[in-house]
Amino acid sequence: MQPLDSTATQLRVNTLRLRADFEQLSKIGAHTTHNSTPPAINRLALSPEDLRARAWFAERVEEAGILVRDDDAGNLSGFLPSEKKGAQTLLVGSHLDSIPDGGRYIGTVGVLAALECARTIHEAAVKLPFDLEVMDFTDGEGCWQSLFGALGVAGLLQPIHINDVHNDNAPFRAALVRAGINPNDVYNSKRHPSTLLGYLELHIEQSYRLEQSGVSIGIVEAIVGRSTYHVNFFGQAAHAGTTNMSLGARKDALQGASAFITRAHEFVRANYDEGTLNFGDITVQPGKFNMIPARCKLTMECRHTSEDMLAEMEAAILALGQECAEIFDLTMQPTRLIHMPAAVMAQPFVEAAERACEIVGVSHMRLSSFAGHEAQIMSTITPCGMIFIPSVGGISHNPQEFSRWEDVIDGANTLLHTILALAE
Repeated sequence: MQPLDSTATQLRVNTLRLRADFEQLSKIGAHTTHNSTPPAINRLALSPEDLRARAWFAERVEEAGILVRDDDAGNLSGFLPSEKKGAQTLLVGSHLDSIPDGGRYIGTVGVLAALECARTIHEAAVKLPFDLEVMDFTDGEGCWQSLFGALGVAGLLQPIHINDVHNDNAPFRAALVRAGINPNDVYNSKRHPSTLLGYLELHIEQSYRLEQSGVSIGIVEAIVGRSTYHVNFFGQAAHAGTTNMSLGARKDALQGASAFITRAHEFVRANYDEGTLNFGDITVQPGKFNMIPARCKLTMECRHTSEDMLAEMEAAILALGQECAEIFDLTMQPTRLIHMPAAVMAQPFVEAAERACEIVGVSHMRLSSFAGHEAQIMSTITPCGMIFIPSVGGISHNPQEFSRWEDVIDGANTLLHTILALAE
């Protein structure tokens, strides 16, 4: 193998091979839904389709002369060792599983580009001072437990992530066992931070900032913090026809919850440019035509790029909820389910990606990610970096999700030279 020199700047990924990989993998789990073109992808984590994709990935890794590995959380990887004794490991990758009726690009581009980078480096006999490991993380999309594989590697898995999780009444533990994963051993997937150099992830942007700006590459500076809640409003059931419409006569949980949703959206829109709010589900009880709702349960998600601003925004939103409850003579009970802190990407990784863009000759800009990623979890134990490519129309989690192939190639080459920049 040769040490890094000026010829390394001339390296580029094999575009035909990467495209062939993408087209082959896109057939696994593909099906037509509502006349969708292209077909939707169904590779739900640990499903037969997901396991077929993982087997396909392992074959490609082995064909490249790279070591195939897996861990006790089901994470699958290709390992390219350094000649340096006791070298740290740079993890690069994403996930191959999908949401129901998902798109072809999300997660997949990151894994396949990482594999192509490893093949390019291996074939060019480039000598890296660190081990390079291409990761396909288990359940990145959350069919069972969102970012499950990354949680395992970061040492953040808890029994609640397994024992209390069901999908269509099927227990997660049983799905793990069917996939050959022992639920009691998943905690052994933890990596010690001292063994890691860092983690890199290439991903579609899932937004429209790059496309609208005419910029080829986004270099992520931070990933938003995220909190999820169940918010319950409790009122009093009564006959809808015989109870007077005056405010004092009715304790309508749905009316109070509706007012809260409207006011909360207006508040965030007016005060937090970097914040987002979503109410994804409403459950009303008793749920009858002629009954005033006694209970209304909301799912609420808050996101912000700043951890301090996220905490401030959450507190203000919950205060609005209490105000609405008082106005409609209700009680409000919020329960926070998940809090994922905002993650700042490591400056050396950001700068390495910028140097890579200069070598590849592509335009770039710094930005924040408003979606969660494996890098957000991995940043709790090791330095991380993320690279975005444009998403046409900002569409993701949809069969219409699309990135131009030239952008995929630019992203893969930027990832390649970010890896090489970190080796300098």
